[in-house]
Amino acid sequence: MYGDGPFSPGSARSTNAADYQDVPRAVAVMPKTYAAGMVLDRHFHPRAQLLYATAGLMMASAEDGTWVVPDGHALWIPPRLPHAVATHGAVAMCSAYLDPAAVVGFPTGCRVIAVSRLLAAALVALAEEPILYAADGRGGHLAALVLDEIGRAPETPLTLPLPRDPRLRRVCLGIIADPASADDLDAWADRAGASRRTLTRGFRAETGLSFGDWRARARVIRAMALAAEGRPPRAVAAAVGYRSAQALRGTMARVLGPAGARQAPA
Repeated sequence: MYGDGPFSPGSARSTNAADYQDVPRAVAVMPKTYAAGMVLDRHFHPRAQLLYATAGLMMASAEDGTWVVPDGHALWIPPRLPHAVATHGAVAMCSAYLDPAAVVGFPTGCRVIAVSRLLAAALVALAEEPILYAADGRGGHLAALVLDEIGRAPETPLTLPLPRDPRLRRVCLGIIADPASADDLDAWADRAGASRRTLTRGFRAETGLSFGDWRARARVIRAMALAAEGRPPRAVAAAVGYRSAQALRGTMARVLGPAGARQAPA
């Protein structure tokens, strides 16, 4: 099957994701670069995917959420889950396509993970192996290491869960469209046709976040995308509802933890 195909000896490594979906190995790795402003419309892969940003920033979206993937992070995508991807600035990435049989027990929803040095090195090394690496040799050992590191990687807060309740979802989509809006919870409740109490309880129940925390996270995610496009710090802060870059950095540190301020526009 692969003797005269995209993975035949001497051929360049394919950058077509479809070529990696039936490779008879547990892990198949595809490095690729994308120009700024690239958009991949909603699609899915038969295999699970680890979408690793080695440089630049990507945003992915699915029915139940939006995820930002800056360099040094990766998005775990379960098999056959429809998703869309957009780049903000030029992006270098590495996709690992994983046999569903090898990821039984892995998360059933998307999540952003911090890529450990060991996982990053293993992905680079596996990309240098033949696509049909020896399963009982170095390639097989690297594939097992990749799977183990993905399975133990902690989730990061670079996710924006979307509720299913149509009233709450209307609020969320409104905030995503206009993150700088100064409307408070009462104003959004009126717009959604729901009471303040319903909105407050709904956000907690469906997203695990308060309204204020969800909006702060939405603003941070949008700010990261704008900064990756090269926007000036003051313009980024204003675009997401902050009077100064310093105020935005404070929110990023709170939302993302101690490393958050380093992601903020300087």
